[in-house]
Amino acid sequence: MAGRRPLEGIRVTDFTWIGAGSFATKMLADAGADVIKIESSERLDSLRVAPPFKDKIKGVNRSGYFSDRNTSKRSFALNLKNPRSRDIVLKLVEKSDVVANNFTPGVMERLGLDYASIREVKPDIVYLSMSMQGSTGPHSRYLGYGLTIGALSGLHHLSGLPDRLPAGTGTNYPDHMPNPCHAVFAVLAALRHRRRTGEGQYIDIAQTEPTIALLAPAVLDYTVNGRVATRSGNDRPGVAPHGVYPVAGSDRWIAIAVTDDRQWAALVNVLGQPDWARSDRWSTAADRYRDRSDLDRLLGQETARRDGEELMSALQSAGVPAGLVRDAADLIDRDPQLAHRGHWVKLNHAEMGETIYNAPPYRFSKSRVELRTPAPLLGEHTREVLQELLGIGAEEGEALIREGVLV
Repeated sequence: MAGRRPLEGIRVTDFTWIGAGSFATKMLADAGADVIKIESSERLDSLRVAPPFKDKIKGVNRSGYFSDRNTSKRSFALNLKNPRSRDIVLKLVEKSDVVANNFTPGVMERLGLDYASIREVKPDIVYLSMSMQGSTGPHSRYLGYGLTIGALSGLHHLSGLPDRLPAGTGTNYPDHMPNPCHAVFAVLAALRHRRRTGEGQYIDIAQTEPTIALLAPAVLDYTVNGRVATRSGNDRPGVAPHGVYPVAGSDRWIAIAVTDDRQWAALVNVLGQPDWARSDRWSTAADRYRDRSDLDRLLGQETARRDGEELMSALQSAGVPAGLVRDAADLIDRDPQLAHRGHWVKLNHAEMGETIYNAPPYRFSKSRVELRTPAPLLGEHTREVLQELLGIGAEEGEALIREGVLV
């Protein structure tokens, strides 16, 4: 692939860990930035010990979760509690454009690596701080993770079936979409501002707020109509059928959404004009929505006899929105669209061997955005960074390791 990487020449000193922060800096790394992940064997990134593990063998370098969130990065291991480590970090910051962390407010200050301290050695630094609720305010010091953010933002309140406990999203959705994407957008905007003005910037992201931005319909309904939205499962007001229905096979399903009368007629036609759908009982959207429970039951009985792939293809060809509910095996082995786009990339990891990764979900016509390297081993690039960027030779580096500065 020809072309320069969009962020080539940008360097990031990366203190982020776990989900949202690591995913944000991964996007920068895959776009060409030199992201140096600051780690320590004394306090591991939790994702390094999170399953699944390659070949079911546990190890700090064998987590698939960690690997997917840390491609194209270099790992630099040091003990931040050792006073001498701060000087090393500051030397690295002098050669960086961005410093990123997603710690609770106060952590970087205790390390002497807050924005004011960093700015003394690198005045034009772009400093990204992405804590749960921002750096100031009555709840700023609260510790939280994606699950907590989903609850505090109202996402969990809307996730699940009516009259059931909040189900959440099954994974920490705020960590995977709204928060890392907003963080990257903010960093790119700050880098552009710096290029135009020479000024660095402090970016204070409260991770609850990008997640709240996903809930605009519920917020609008309350502010305009005074209604508090609650869990509705797959129900969409005024639209039926709108849900997930069984197809042939064990635990196989298809999502179908009929939004107008034309799509309803097309659905009935694809199903072969079943007796229950021939009458005028459900000729209008209002009628279908009124009787949606009966309609869902009858439609489910009909779809359960069908092959899911064939039914999806027939419905889509007829103009009816439909999608098979895919599992991991479907996505990796049997999805022709993902295969066409080259979504799955195999890289040779130093300890796990050949492993599979998600490619960046965007393609540029004139730039290279790609997974350059697999996730690093813990401390894999410590000596390389010391010599290449900090001018610290092998003998001094070994001394720092013996003294416990580098771990």
